Amino acid sequence: MKACYLSVKETSQPGDKIVGSKRILMLVGDYVEDYEAMVPFQMLLMVGHQVDTVCPDKKAGDTVATAIHDFEGEQTYSEKRGHNFAITADFDALQVADYDALVIPGGRAPEYLRLNEQVLEVVRHFASTDKPIAAICHGPQLLAAAQVLGGRSCSCYPAVAPDVQQCGGEYIPASEGFDNAHVDGNLVTAPAWPAHPAWIASFLKVLDQA
Repeated sequence: MKACYLSVKETSQPGDKIVGSKRILMLVGDYVEDYEAMVPFQMLLMVGHQVDTVCPDKKAGDTVATAIHDFEGEQTYSEKRGHNFAITADFDALQVADYDALVIPGGRAPEYLRLNEQVLEVVRHFASTDKPIAAICHGPQLLAAAQVLGGRSCSCYPAVAPDVQQCGGEYIPASEGFDNAHVDGNLVTAPAWPAHPAWIASFLKVLDQA
């Protein structure tokens, strides 16, 4: 089945002001996990926040391919082609100081995004300024590569645990249902998309306190 293109239309009117609204940056790349990009993006928009999605070498109006990771009884997750996910801002024009928080979905994307020094500098900005960061599944690969996990505790997909530990972080294991979230100061992490309710609820609390 051909993947469909999903985009988001503005639901507010010019001049509307939403109390407590934050401007949030989401780092994505090709084969980002479908649920872990799409669902948080829509949930954060739903409650009134502005979310910009960016990817190196892409601009507003472009898309990234997504991957669907599932748990089907094998020793690791399966992977299938997902939807196309819309990019809403130009990476090359990014002004990270304009953003209040960062979201890092998982999937295959973090594996190659961590090779991009500009991406790592974006991550370091949010860590060094103590702005809220939400990362899920393989997303903490970017946190580890940026060397911002020293002395911190972090949940992630179990296969990413060595990355967390090797850079001085404490790995928080997944619950049996992979539905737990973990908060360490400004850092909100979770092991996989079954944790979306707990992960986003925790992130919203951290955002509200920021």
